[in-house]
Amino acid sequence: MASRKTARIIQLADALSGRRVLHLRDAAALLGVSEMTIRRDVADNPGQFTFLGGHIVPAGEIDGDMPYELAREADSHAAAKREACVHAAQHIRPDETIFIDCGTTLEYLVDLIPDNYSITAVCYSLNVADRLTRKPNVRIVMLGGVYHPASASFSGNSGLETLDLLGINVAFLSAAGVDPGRGATCVHFHEVAVKQKVISLARESHLVVDLSKIGKLKPAFFAPMNVFRSVITEDGDTRIPVI
Repeated sequence: MASRKTARIIQLADALSGRRVLHLRDAAALLGVSEMTIRRDVADNPGQFTFLGGHIVPAGEIDGDMPYELAREADSHAAAKREACVHAAQHIRPDETIFIDCGTTLEYLVDLIPDNYSITAVCYSLNVADRLTRKPNVRIVMLGGVYHPASASFSGNSGLETLDLLGINVAFLSAAGVDPGRGATCVHFHEVAVKQKVISLARESHLVVDLSKIGKLKPAFFAPMNVFRSVITEDGDTRIPVI
């Protein structure tokens, strides 16, 4: 019994070393045990793991290098975000270059990239880049600049200049608010320049959000709704009436 439990703890720690956030349901499926067993394992090892809502995270990251805002958001509407990304993944094609925005929604999109797809992925956030490193045929272009812990992302002229050198087929954008009249908005002003630059360069841009974002207006505006080829939610392509 003890050896099996030790093996589960090692396996759980290994999974979190790459993913940083793991849903309780996914952990139970990965280890082939019940969610109650996972809860006991986590409770018995407070120095290694802790719960954030329905997710398991490494204990040190809540107090340390995982930004609290990012960690908290990872637990918000997780199932809807995953489902929205299932629909968005239909726009990923082999031998193309894609852009993946920052935030917690599009993390799930990375997991859906087929392992046999040879693509170039452009990103500017650590959480997205971390997941991309586990895709064997993905070439990663990481935009640099000044690091912003709240969103684990970068901004600055160096990143914008790098974008000028790239040909982006498909851009997947995220937003914290989607207002029919004002358009797509986010919380952090430093993200605006990157988002706008990508939209101007990409052949097609898709806004990927869960339905909880519809009708919300956040402080940093970055695009009117008509620049997106589609708005993708957990319901698939979603029509947003433009006022």
